[in-house]
Amino acid sequence: MGNEFKGEAGHSADYFGDTRDHWWNRDYLALLAKRWRLSEVHEALDVGCGVGHWGALLGEHLAPDAWMIGVDREPQWVAKATERAAARGLGPRHRYVRATAEALPFGDDSFDLVTCQTVLIHVPDVMAALREMRRVLRPGGIIAVCEPNNLAHAVMADATTFTGPVDELLAMVRLQLVCERGKAALGEGDNSVGQLLPAIFADAGLVDVQVSMNDRAVPLVAPYAAPWQRPMLEEMIDFAERDYGMWSHDETRRYYLAGGGNEADFAGHWALALRNVRRAADEARAGTYRLAGGVVGYCVSGRKALTRP
Repeated sequence: MGNEFKGEAGHSADYFGDTRDHWWNRDYLALLAKRWRLSEVHEALDVGCGVGHWGALLGEHLAPDAWMIGVDREPQWVAKATERAAARGLGPRHRYVRATAEALPFGDDSFDLVTCQTVLIHVPDVMAALREMRRVLRPGGIIAVCEPNNLAHAVMADATTFTGPVDELLAMVRLQLVCERGKAALGEGDNSVGQLLPAIFADAGLVDVQVSMNDRAVPLVAPYAAPWQRPMLEEMIDFAERDYGMWSHDETRRYYLAGGGNEADFAGHWALALRNVRRAADEARAGTYRLAGGVVGYCVSGRKALTRP
């Protein structure tokens, strides 16, 4: 268990560990597959594939003869996704190449499905990425994306922070909001773009736009015996040991200052954030940490019209 990629320079490395295997309830994915008619998909594109988690999950629901291409901007993730697919016996149906969401190396009308998971929160121009995804999509095909509202997570207090000083909880919301604004100002994406996607899909010319929400919760109650609880606890403890919040210290500071914050305020907010991270890890070690968990995650889909406007 754990995360063999933590601390690497590639995007999202600290979130490519075992916890990612437990982001979804399998029966809910089957429901999404039915809603999205994935059994009709023969050619699929996974944009920003990372090491292949999302594509492998959706691949189970495609047509029996389907194949999927994954693209990622990081060469190490392309190599790792290829290795992982081969180890799972998916090599003949899944292949990976280096590319970005804004410049997909495929012809017009190439795929029945274009999809991504927690990718649009990292692109500077979501509309440009969606238009490129739409370009390579066949008429009648579907774009299906899953993206969060990470700001909402800042107010999902655990038992300690909920009953603690109000100003401290509000400070954590301020830290998240200022950092998210800074991340966007630096051209690194809107970390809560999931909330805005239905309108962006419509503006991009997609039709039959539908929205669902991930029903996965991550309850943590001792003895933490479920197979998905151990990775969650290990990640919590690892982040505390590395003084890692949602981002590293340096990245959080960079976002905070770009979002209009100042050095003095950042020092206080970061100290409070680390205190909460370490306290939660200590409670997890002691078996006293309790939380229903869950995130605000949107599953947004839209189709390319059969006739061009």
